[in-house]
Amino acid sequence: MRKIVFIVMFVMIGMTSVAQNLQLHYDFGRNIYSDELPERQKLTLTFEHFSTDKAGSWYYFVDMDFLKDGACGAYTEISREFNVGKQGFAAHVEYNGGLCSTKSGNFGARYQHAALIGPAYNGHNEDFSTTYSLQLMYKQYFKGQDGKSAFPSVQLTGVWSTTFANKALTFAGFFDLWRDVKANGHGKLVFASEPQLWYNLNSIKGMENFPLSIGTEVELYNNFYSPADGSDKTFYVIPTIGLKWKL
Repeated sequence: MRKIVFIVMFVMIGMTSVAQNLQLHYDFGRNIYSDELPERQKLTLTFEHFSTDKAGSWYYFVDMDFLKDGACGAYTEISREFNVGKQGFAAHVEYNGGLCSTKSGNFGARYQHAALIGPAYNGHNEDFSTTYSLQLMYKQYFKGQDGKSAFPSVQLTGVWSTTFANKALTFAGFFDLWRDVKANGHGKLVFASEPQLWYNLNSIKGMENFPLSIGTEVELYNNFYSPADGSDKTFYVIPTIGLKWKL
C-alpha cells in the first residue's frame, strides 16, 4: 500500500502540474515472518501519479506484487480532491480495491473494495520543503467475495513529505487508522503506516538531471494481517530497500 503525498504546493498556489514516479521495493517480510506471512511477496512495483487543475487534484497509485514466478497481486487507490476556498481545505473522494493470489497458485481473491468521502486539509511550510495532508473520511465497504457483508466504517489518514540536508534526503509517508470487522463480526481498529527515507542522487553536483533516489520503507501494521500459523500476533514491522525514479 502506497500513498506518499506529492507536491501539495501545487494545490495550494493554484498551479496546474503533474508529478509521477516509479518505485521498486525488495520486501523482507517473508524472511522475518516466515511462519506468519509465508505467502508474502518478494518485490513490489509502484506507480504513483499526482496532478492538479483549477478545481483540485487527482492522486492514484497502483502496487504490483511479485513472487519468483511472476505477478501475484495488485492494489490501487484512486482519489479526487475539490478545493474549498483558498485556505487548504478540500473535499476528498476515494476508491480502494485490488486482488491477490497465493504462492502455490491454487487460490485467488479480491480485496473487499471500499469508497471513502470526507474533508481534507493540506498544508506546507514557508518554502514548501515540508508538505502534509490530513483526511477524515466516511468509509463504505461493499459486499465482498465469499459472502462478506457490506459495512460502514470511518478512516483517519495523514500524509507527509519533508526534504532536507540541501535536498539530499526526503522523509515521506502516510498513516491510516480505520475500523474493520473481525471474522466473528466484532469490530477492530486497524493501523497501517509506511514511512520512507530517500537519498536523492540529483542532489549531487553534476547529477542534477538524474532523478533516481535510493532508500528504504518500513511498513508498520497492527490488526492488518491474519497470521498463517494461527498465532495471535497483531503487530508487524517490515523493512524494504527500494529505488525511486521520478518520471
